[in-house]
Amino acid sequence: MLGEDPAAVGPFRLLGRLGVGGMGRVYLARSAGGRTVAVKVVHGELAAQDEFRRRFAREVEALRRVGGTGTTPVLGADTDAEPPWVAIGYVPGPSLRAVVADEHGPLPPESVRSLAAGLARALGHVHSAGLVHRDLKPSNILLTVDGPRLIDFGIARAVDTVTDGGLTSTGAVVGSPGFMSPEQVRGEKLTSASDIFCLGSVLAYAATGRSPFGTADSGVHATMFRIAHDEPDLEGLPDELQGLVRACLAKSPGDRPSAEEIASAHPVADPWLPAGVLAALGRHAARILDTDGAGDGSGDGTGVGTAVGAVSGEAADTPVTPVPGAPRPPRGGGRRRTAFVAGAVALVLAAAGALTATYWPKDGRQSPEGKGGGSSSSSAKPAGVVPAAFIGAWEGVLKGTADIPHETVRIEITQGRTGAKTAVYTHITGERLCMGRATLVSADENRIVFGESDVTTSVPATRCTPAAHQTLTFRSPDVLDWTSGAVTTAFRRAKTGPDIVPASLVGHWKAPAFAEMSKKDAERYDYRVTVTQGPVGAPLVRFEQTFPKRDEETGAPVAGTVHCASTAVVGAAGSLLVVGPTTRDPDAWDPECAESPASNLRVDRYQGKERLLVYGMGSDGEPGEFFRL
Repeated sequence: MLGEDPAAVGPFRLLGRLGVGGMGRVYLARSAGGRTVAVKVVHGELAAQDEFRRRFAREVEALRRVGGTGTTPVLGADTDAEPPWVAIGYVPGPSLRAVVADEHGPLPPESVRSLAAGLARALGHVHSAGLVHRDLKPSNILLTVDGPRLIDFGIARAVDTVTDGGLTSTGAVVGSPGFMSPEQVRGEKLTSASDIFCLGSVLAYAATGRSPFGTADSGVHATMFRIAHDEPDLEGLPDELQGLVRACLAKSPGDRPSAEEIASAHPVADPWLPAGVLAALGRHAARILDTDGAGDGSGDGTGVGTAVGAVSGEAADTPVTPVPGAPRPPRGGGRRRTAFVAGAVALVLAAAGALTATYWPKDGRQSPEGKGGGSSSSSAKPAGVVPAAFIGAWEGVLKGTADIPHETVRIEITQGRTGAKTAVYTHITGERLCMGRATLVSADENRIVFGESDVTTSVPATRCTPAAHQTLTFRSPDVLDWTSGAVTTAFRRAKTGPDIVPASLVGHWKAPAFAEMSKKDAERYDYRVTVTQGPVGAPLVRFEQTFPKRDEETGAPVAGTVHCASTAVVGAAGSLLVVGPTTRDPDAWDPECAESPASNLRVDRYQGKERLLVYGMGSDGEPGEFFRL
């Protein structure tokens, strides 16, 4: 550690400097709970610039918005500090660029399909948070045993604010030549489809080792012209990947598949990477994490070793500078050996944090921080302390009944150590939906306790506060007793995964016309519900309604039609599908429209037909009824 390096930043004790990038210094650190983290501290000269502070704050906010299961979370941040800083989870893994270009070469088709599914799930959560990533490229993708992770949210932008396409305020194109979309090149408004085009280029690179539109070596403008007008060069792409890649690379955004469609159509292999890549990944991840096993300064340790810094995808040998008392790095290394470590610090030297590609981790799978460090058995750390009986999803009703719920809570518990955020909770009332992550305080075979939490999703925005302490006590393999403060209820085991919606609900539904209406009048009214498949936390229910405008004084129909469209996030999927309050679609929302409160959905049969019933949460009134189209 050098003289200008602090011993701690916020609540995090620094173990060593990982490197210096264009934005600031990046340190390996440890939280009070023992978690290995990466802390980025902004350079003083940049911190003095108001515009940069706003950009940095936006970056941190983007990470928080994507937060939830499947992310490397923001563990702490102070964008108003002198200097500003952010702490994020540390991910040991090489970048896709390092694997393909430096070590292994192109990946086999099975691995590329798994890569597609993992990245599609990651992008699905980025898009569900209302963001467009805008810089999907091989150096912004880390490979881990559990799947790919998407990093660098430094230029991610909210969908509803991306009206300037790929341009900055000065007119400069934002993105990486060779891995941009046609609309990005042209500076048009970007949607989630832009990220899908970039995904197609990434998959082609992973399978062939080449960008399908060339590189900037042949001229940035020439590359951008090819992206906008030419067909991709897919020579060498295996036949079984042609359909997927070509669909993603469609010039028209509307012709590309969605992230959800890609994820659902491509299963993930286990293991998903070639044996040689997995072996090298494991060796180098263990080496870079040695500090986690001996970072208390009390032992000799084997040290951090030599890391490779990666700033915007450019790698260079960067020794980790230890802080006083931290282990000394070993000698030796070599460029080919250290190439695999490049991605380990790419996460923190790039412009922002990472999004885990596989949204639903397998029960009991070891997290990166659980790999332990050092070669002695005394430094090895367990994968986690959560008893297997607690792992999975659980749901309960806080107010109302199972058939007519007014308030529900869901918690999904994964494996982990104390001090880590190992649970995702969802709380729905009639007026709001709140999702967040809870920190594991303690666990034994009969009881598990969660404490500190953070909010990752709030509908409406800013309405949620962090959840209080939650205690779950084992009653049976399918029932837990849940307590938070003075509230106690029974939680029952619930389905989890990327396809939690009951098949009977999925599809398009339409409300019948009022019997007393004439056919002509009925044609002016249309109310539809579309339910799609996906995970809890995604906006899977869409409401669309059209009706005639009305005279403000008399209420009588007048010329003109009102169009309303909104979506609702799924928060529970037990015997009923419970969704939060709706969020308006800005492209189909007239002033006369109104958002709907939270609701629950179920299907029955009426007069021989399937009928969808939509009940308002917190209301015992009559449901809306819809019939399958």
